[in-house]
Amino acid sequence: MAKGVRIIITLECTECRTNVAKRSPGVSRYTTQKNRRNTTGRLEIKKFCTHCNRHTLHKETK
Repeated sequence: MAKGVRIIITLECTECRTNVAKRSPGVSRYTTQKNRRNTTGRLEIKKFCTHCNRHTLHKETK
């Protein structure tokens, strides 16, 4: 198996980033790994956001 196929990525809440009138400062972020060969595009996963207090869409950031 080749070395360096799995990379660490950061997932960021899309609603916290775009909502200007949010309740608390900050953006919900998660870190995870993905396989570069199987998933070439950016990941989009529904995760729990502690700032929105509900499950929202989290997208991969650079």
